[in-house]
Amino acid sequence: MIREEQPVIGESPAFLEVLDQVSRAAGLDRPVLIVGERGTGKELVAERLHYLSARWDQPLVKLNCAAISESLLESELFGHEAGAFTDATQRRLGRFEIAHQGSLFLDELATTPLTVQEKILRIIEYGQFERLGSSRTVSVDVRLIGAANVDLPELAEQGRFRADLLDRLAFDVITLPPLRARPEDILPLAEHFAMRMSRELGHELFAGFGRPVVEQMLRYRWPGNVRELKNVVERAVYRHDDPEEPIRQLILDPFHSPWRPVSGGEENHRSTLPDPARETLDLRAWLNEQEKSLVERALETCQGHQARAAERLCLSYDQLRGILRKHGLSGR
Repeated sequence: MIREEQPVIGESPAFLEVLDQVSRAAGLDRPVLIVGERGTGKELVAERLHYLSARWDQPLVKLNCAAISESLLESELFGHEAGAFTDATQRRLGRFEIAHQGSLFLDELATTPLTVQEKILRIIEYGQFERLGSSRTVSVDVRLIGAANVDLPELAEQGRFRADLLDRLAFDVITLPPLRARPEDILPLAEHFAMRMSRELGHELFAGFGRPVVEQMLRYRWPGNVRELKNVVERAVYRHDDPEEPIRQLILDPFHSPWRPVSGGEENHRSTLPDPARETLDLRAWLNEQEKSLVERALETCQGHQARAAERLCLSYDQLRGILRKHGLSGR
C-alpha cells in the first residue's frame, strides 16, 4: 500500500514563516529539533529538511522512539553483535549505521532513556558509538533530526532529559504552529483531503462544503491538528450520500453514540440522568450544572490553565472566560 503524505499546503503567516525557517536550516549540516503538538506535521518537516539538504540523495531513516520498548530501543538505534543477548543470532545494523551519510529522524525523542540519550550525544559530538555486545568503535556521518510534542527544557530542568543533549540538538528549534493558529489554511487543507477522498471513492467531482460546515470547521479548535482535520473530512466524504451535493454535516467525534460504553456500565451511567417521565425537571438548571461540572473537571485536568482547558472543551479562550464568570469559577 502506498502511503500518502500530508501535503505542504498553507498560506498563513505562521506556516510560511516555518517553511522559510526550514529552508534556511536545511542547508546547514547541524542537528535540528522540531517541536509541536501531535498532528502538526513534524515528520513532514523532517522530510523537507532532508530533501532540501545536500544529503537529499542519501537515506532518510525514521524511528518513533515511543513505539519501541526501552529494552529494544538501544539495539534498534545502535545495532548489536551476534550473541549480544539471547535472541541475537547474527549481527544487526542499527538505525544510525543505516542512515550513514544521510539523515536520521527520531520522533518522540523525549521518551528515550537517559542512557540512550548519552549515546546519542556522543554520536552528535564525535560521530562514534559501539554496537551492543562489541567494544569496537563504529564511525558514522549522520544528520540528526529530533522531534517532540512536550516541553523539553522543562523535562531537562526536572532531570528527565539530558540538558547537554538538548543544548546540542537546539542548534535550531523549529516550532510548528497548531492548526488553530493558522485558520487561513483550514479550508485549503480540507478541500485537498476531500478531493483526494472523492477520487479514492470513484466520484467524478467534489461538490464542496455547505456554509454551516465551513463555519464549523473555522470555529472548531482542532486539538488533533491537521491529522484530525484529515480524518474528519475524509469521514464526511465517505458518509456523504450524494456526491453531487455539498457536504452539510461533519462528525467531529466518531465515538459519539447513545450506546457508547462508559466506565461503570450503561445502567450506572443512565441512572445518573434525570428521568422527566418520573420527576419534574428544571432543564436549564440541570444543563447549567452540567456545564459548570465539565468546566471544573477541565480546569482540574489542566491544573487551572484556562487556555488548555478551553482547548479541551473546544471553546475559545473568551468563551471559557465567560462561562467562568457565569458560574463564579476561577483558574490561572
